Amino acid sequence: MNERQAEIIIVGGGTGGCAAAMAAARLGRRVVMTEATDWIGGQMTSQAVPPDEHPWIEDFGCTRSWRRFRDGVRACFRDHFPLRGEAMVDERTHLGGALVTKVPCPPEVAFKIVEQLLLPDKIAGRIRQLTRTRPVAAEVDGDRVRSVTVEHLETGEQTVLHGAYFLDATDAGDVLALTGTEYVTGRESVDQTGEPHATADADPLDMQAITWCFALDHLPGEDHTIDRPEDYDFWRNFRPEFWPDRLLSWQAPDPVDPQRPRRMTLFDDGSADHPFPLWRYRRLIEREQFIPGTVDSDITLVNWPQNDYFLGPVIDVDADEADRHLRGARQLSLSLLYWMQTEAPRRDDGHGYPGLRLRGDLMGTSNGLAKAPYLRESRRIRARRTIVEQDLTPLTRPKGAVRYTDSVGVGAYRIDLHPSTGGRTYIDVPSWPFEIPLSALIPVRMENLLPAAKNIGTTHITTGCYRLHPVEWNIGEAAGFLAAHCLETGATPQQISDDGARTQAFQRLLDDHGIERHWPTLRPL
Repeated sequence: MNERQAEIIIVGGGTGGCAAAMAAARLGRRVVMTEATDWIGGQMTSQAVPPDEHPWIEDFGCTRSWRRFRDGVRACFRDHFPLRGEAMVDERTHLGGALVTKVPCPPEVAFKIVEQLLLPDKIAGRIRQLTRTRPVAAEVDGDRVRSVTVEHLETGEQTVLHGAYFLDATDAGDVLALTGTEYVTGRESVDQTGEPHATADADPLDMQAITWCFALDHLPGEDHTIDRPEDYDFWRNFRPEFWPDRLLSWQAPDPVDPQRPRRMTLFDDGSADHPFPLWRYRRLIEREQFIPGTVDSDITLVNWPQNDYFLGPVIDVDADEADRHLRGARQLSLSLLYWMQTEAPRRDDGHGYPGLRLRGDLMGTSNGLAKAPYLRESRRIRARRTIVEQDLTPLTRPKGAVRYTDSVGVGAYRIDLHPSTGGRTYIDVPSWPFEIPLSALIPVRMENLLPAAKNIGTTHITTGCYRLHPVEWNIGEAAGFLAAHCLETGATPQQISDDGARTQAFQRLLDDHGIERHWPTLRPL
């Protein structure tokens, strides 16, 4: 049994965990950060999902360090790839032509940019990383965490991590469960939250779909068909009750109006009926942006309606059930690929695209899929303040979202919930650009444990817009600064949240480090 000591222990090296580590180290604090995979970065690296960003991101609406990450992606392509034309000279070039962001990139690029951002503090000894480790136990004394024990996934070696503050930056809120911190999962009832889109009853196991993402390129005339997946027959014939066709098809519910089918196509061929172009949706590489011969094909990331897995939750169920659903998510993604390669209808009345090639080399895996599944929903702390739908939707607030006096950041995204393990279809409704209240980061009881990912005080409904990359980054960064500020001042997070003067002093610190806390007047998304 090994032991390590640091001022701040960050369990989880995902999007929020990395931002938290950078923030704490920037204030001179020593940090140990763990990560279950061998790639830090979370959503945009081990889970392979390019950022989902709002339309104003180029000018405002994110932290300075998130902008450094975005700038780093563009600099990587300018410095190391033979771009041509506008892509080479435009500082705001729209890389990849993706629909969700202007800075998509293969996950290995995102991983290297994040590593570079942490590098100065790693060299200085302020940040230590432990990869391929997961939390397995915790020691708690009353309302304080004393230690968290992590285990190496390959060797089984355990290390006890001691610190003054502990940040849960895991994708599922694992430290909340280990420490007995009060938390919520799944959907709340309308009696609990009063939200317009809440249901009559609560269900803690009703959570959004998970997705096991993968990358593809397309080489016409070649055959890269994978072996037939073991569960292909099941997925080939599976039709959810709320789906207009089989799941493996070119139709899905329209997220905004689930009663209306949305027609999709693999490649955008300029047809008059304008089906939704899946290939471009999260395209990582656009071949035409490079000097001819650089790459043989576009490269796209498959995080599509057809590979959302919602047959059961992977949080707060026994290990066998969680493994069964994780395997199901992998089989669904492989079945989608096999269907596209062999049976998918084409515009020329043919079937199948055997030239689709699985790019596991870009995922850093042998099975071709991402290192980890994309989890849209986490355990969520019971917080001093819970953000509810009424705080940010035009349905209840026609003039804008709540302006929190204790705001520690901003975000913007529609309330976008994917099909759920409770058998419910999409919820996709407008929301105003919103703020992140400090009180949503403060547990109702625990004194030295902070959320640093998708595990803040939101509801099942509002996690649908607080879960995206720039917001998780902002949450982690605010949590990292808060832990460091508490060490500097001797105040607890609760004292900083409860005392207006202390809150304002902390907010001035955030302002000095480039965290935007309020929005100008904008339209809802």
